[in-house]
Amino acid sequence: MTAKASRKHPAEVDGGAERLLSATARDLPPGRHQFHKERLMAQIHDLQQTESAATAPAQERRRRFPRPVIALPLTAAALAAAVVAGLTLSGGGNGVQDYGPALTTSIGAASSKGVPQLLDQISLAAAKTSRPDVRPGQYIYIRSESADTYVRHVGDTASLASHPLHTRQIWKSADGTKGWLIDPAVNDSPEGETLSLPDEQGNTPEPTLNGPSYDYLTQLTTDPDQLLAKIYKETKGQGNSPDQEAFTTIGDLLGESYPPAELYPALFKAAEKIPGVVVVDDSTDAVGRHGVAVARLDETSGEREEWIFDKKTHVFLGERTVQVRKNSGDDALITPGTILFTSAVMERSVVDGIRQTPSAKS
Repeated sequence: MTAKASRKHPAEVDGGAERLLSATARDLPPGRHQFHKERLMAQIHDLQQTESAATAPAQERRRRFPRPVIALPLTAAALAAAVVAGLTLSGGGNGVQDYGPALTTSIGAASSKGVPQLLDQISLAAAKTSRPDVRPGQYIYIRSESADTYVRHVGDTASLASHPLHTRQIWKSADGTKGWLIDPAVNDSPEGETLSLPDEQGNTPEPTLNGPSYDYLTQLTTDPDQLLAKIYKETKGQGNSPDQEAFTTIGDLLGESYPPAELYPALFKAAEKIPGVVVVDDSTDAVGRHGVAVARLDETSGEREEWIFDKKTHVFLGERTVQVRKNSGDDALITPGTILFTSAVMERSVVDGIRQTPSAKS
């Protein structure tokens, strides 16, 4: 998931690039900081090869972002400044250091038949799901397992590598201004790091669909038509197509947020109205749980995003992104069947304190 632009970020040559990379590292999803580092370094190399690259903007794949996403409007000059400033998105210094082989899977058959029926069943199950309100002072806790595959550059050589399956824990306050993240693919310390606002630049971004707080989600309409219209409006110009961006936006809300009880089923009813949504009868989450997937193919990238649900209970298990079509250039290394990202939600709860886990609740 080219990085979504929910808010702009200064990228001035005099230190702005360093601030950009620092903030971007905090915003990246499981394992994605190394992916963006490698892509960035490859782009620097490519830009140095041609005179016309002096004004060419960097383009990147869209990926999962657990916090409000920062645009990367980097020209060749800003990219060079990033190197001068010191590229801090190091893959070798974090907790997930081992480069594994590319993650692969068989590409399950997809069909548009049965999409309304499946999403109706998922919506009904979601309506029955117990979702206590989050009170002021409480935190949403989500524990997940994730892994990813990316293009790794060593000198002039590109190859596929992966970050192994690892645990991610995140805490978010109801208003979104306080939080904590423990993820060995994103930060060095096993203790994790703060996500509390304001950020390093003193900014406290307003919550959006791309970076929602629980309080923000409680204000959204639960009418599926109005909800989908809002998603299309607020994500206009983002992603590879309006329909794919709408689908991915809903998927982001399923993976690492806490939609209120009234909103949760409405998300699935809204997804049913997006053109191109299909069913994949057998998909597997990051920990090997099999389920049925609601999916959509990004025609531009050739990637299929899958939301995976238990076949009997229709409870959300996790998600994955699978390459289903051959690409060119460095992306040709990402062959059909490559798992670009996979996750499994193991625990989602409301706790009374930051860094508290459900088992430690009083």
